[in-house]
Amino acid sequence: MTVSLEQLRRCHFAVDLGAARTRVYVKGAGLVVDQPSAAAVNTRSGALIAVGEFAEQMTGRTPDYIKVVRPVSGGTVVDIEMAQRMLRHLMGDKTHRMLRRKPRLRAAACAPHGADPLAQRATVETLVGLGARRVELVDTLIAAAVGCGLPVERPEATMVMVCGAAATQVAVLSLGSIVAAERVPVGGEAVDHAIVQHLRHAHELVLPTQSVRPLHLALSGNGLTSQGPASAEIHGRDVATGLARSVRVDTAAVRDAIQTPLTAVLDGIGKVLRDCPPDLVADLADRGIVMVGGSALLPGFDQMLRRATGMPVHIAERPDVCAAQGLGAMLEGRIEPLQLHPLAA
Repeated sequence: MTVSLEQLRRCHFAVDLGAARTRVYVKGAGLVVDQPSAAAVNTRSGALIAVGEFAEQMTGRTPDYIKVVRPVSGGTVVDIEMAQRMLRHLMGDKTHRMLRRKPRLRAAACAPHGADPLAQRATVETLVGLGARRVELVDTLIAAAVGCGLPVERPEATMVMVCGAAATQVAVLSLGSIVAAERVPVGGEAVDHAIVQHLRHAHELVLPTQSVRPLHLALSGNGLTSQGPASAEIHGRDVATGLARSVRVDTAAVRDAIQTPLTAVLDGIGKVLRDCPPDLVADLADRGIVMVGGSALLPGFDQMLRRATGMPVHIAERPDVCAAQGLGAMLEGRIEPLQLHPLAA
C-alpha cells in the first residue's frame, strides 16, 4: 500500500491520534488541536463532560459515576465512537463546520509502523465518522521524519526514533522509504509504571497519577546518568495506612528501575542496525539518531542512547509535534515529490 504526495495534497486536514495526545492539522490554518487524548463521561447518562486537558486533570479525582476514558491505546483507536466524539469537541464547532462544507472532504492520519488491517480500519472509520470521504494513512515514522526536517527523499540514511507513550518506533529511511524498522512495545507509560512499582515495593508508597511525570524532574541535570541529584522528596499515600506520607527517594535507585524498560529500546535499535545494508549504517555514524515524540524529553535518555550506541543522538526541535507537522508539510506540499511507502510491514 502506497500513497503519493499528490494524494496527500488533496487532503483538507490531518490527524495524529496518539495514546497520550491528539493533534489536528488543518490545511491553511496549521496545528489547531494539541490536547491529551482523554474524555470524561457520565456513566449514568452517557453525556460527555470534558475532553482534552480538562478531562486529563480529572484523572483519579472523579466520583464513581464519572469515568475518564482514553479511546486510543498504543496508537490504535480502541473506541471508535468515543474517539469521534472527542475529536468533534476538540476541533470545535467552527472548525468542524468549515471542514464539513468541503466537497469530498479528505483526511490524512498517522498509523503506527506495522499496524494491522483492523487498526488501520479503526482509524479510517473514526475519520469517516467526522465526514471524511477518503482517508490516507501515512506511517508515523515517515511523518515524524518529515516533520523534524530530515532529508528523507535523498539516497542516504537517516535514522528516526519515535518515542511514544505506549511504544517506541525506530527506523532507517532512504529514498523516501523505510529500509528497516522495529516497533518496541515500550514507551513513556512503561517508564512511569517502573517508577510507580519501585516506589510501591521499596517505600510502600502509592504515587498519585498526576505525580508520575513530575518525578522525572528528579532525574534532571544529567538525567539517567549517575551524576544527577542524589535524592528527591516524593509525596504519596502509604500502602498500609492509606495516610498521606512523604519520603526521600534515592534517585540512583529510580534510575536503575527505569533502565529495565529502556533496555528493550536499545535492543530494538540494535536489530534495526543489523537489518540495514552496511553502506547506510556508515552514513549513520556521522548523522546518528534523531529522537521525536513526547517521551524523547525524558531527562538523560539521549545521553544513555549516545553511550550505548556510540552514535550521535539529537532531540528534534519540538519533538512532540513532529508527526503532525510532517503530515501538515505533506498537505501543504512543502517537501520534494517522492513516492511514500506509509505502512510497510
